[in-house]
Amino acid sequence: MSSENMTVQEKVDGLNEVLKSMKYCMFTTRSPAGELHARCMTLGSTDEHFKFSFIANNVTFRIDEIEFDGHVNLSFFDPSSTCWVSVAGTAQISNDKETIDSLWKPADEAWFGDLGDGVHTGQVSDPRVCAIQVVPDSIRYWISRHAMPGGTAAHGELVTIPGVEMRVIEGMSTSCKCNH
Repeated sequence: MSSENMTVQEKVDGLNEVLKSMKYCMFTTRSPAGELHARCMTLGSTDEHFKFSFIANNVTFRIDEIEFDGHVNLSFFDPSSTCWVSVAGTAQISNDKETIDSLWKPADEAWFGDLGDGVHTGQVSDPRVCAIQVVPDSIRYWISRHAMPGGTAAHGELVTIPGVEMRVIEGMSTSCKCNH
């Protein structure tokens, strides 16, 4: 089936399936000098409208770059299937305690460290802890199709969810079946 002939729901279902195994992404931002910088980040959660959320340290260049230009790209890859997802979107920084609490995992402490001043403890209450939320403008993903032994090679399929379909997804009562 061609991506052009897929319904929005079929695209959503396919994206949910591909995202199940993806927990890390390369998060790309643009510096004030125009340079693109990518870093690996652990995905905190994905909601039913594919808003991607992360825990981050607000004392980094990444935050400065998002404040300069909120347009970002998230690139996910699963080497076991060769499926990938590319999200072009807009990032926003959040200091909302409820949002941060919902994303926080004990392993996140490793990214902050205790500075020994009683304030910067590396815990969820540390003032360096913030959330980044990325709202997609468009999403492209690749679904690998594996051939049966002795069969013809099957390459895969590129699926595009353009902005107009992202707005349809926002209005759908669908649930993201991701494990995030």
